[in-house]
Amino acid sequence: MAEVTLSVDVDASPEEVWAAAIDWERQSEWMVGTTVRGGHGEGARIVAFTGWRGYGFNDPMTVTTWDPPHRCVVRHHGAVVRGSAAFEVLPREGGGATFVWSEWLVLPFGLLGELGFLLVRPLVLAPLRKSLRTFAGWVSTRGTPAAASPGTPVPR
Repeated sequence: MAEVTLSVDVDASPEEVWAAAIDWERQSEWMVGTTVRGGHGEGARIVAFTGWRGYGFNDPMTVTTWDPPHRCVVRHHGAVVRGSAAFEVLPREGGGATFVWSEWLVLPFGLLGELGFLLVRPLVLAPLRKSLRTFAGWVSTRGTPAAASPGTPVPR
């Protein structure tokens, strides 16, 4: 299993961060190479398409935990991506929120797949970090994705 967890501080209330995170149809405005459609609430189905210029794959998911405005957990059950993912919205002392993105992926090919993931991990993390930086700026403007600038929060 491969685990990926990144977070970014957002200058918005937890409720605003939650609303932005579950706005599936607009996720492509901040998530690199991904479009999403689907429902809300436990048991809802979501499908993300990840790719470029029509080449890529569908990532079907089912919401398994729905706890607004704090936590959403999904189960990936596609042919390419399997496992679970979550995002959490944590209030920050003094205002704002921290947005935490986690993935627990079941890799194909056993140990060979896990070793391979170690090699490609930086390639997976780079666009995800960029997406979270964009998300932090996007939430505060809610609709005008900001290009990451030196003052943009850095995902951890």
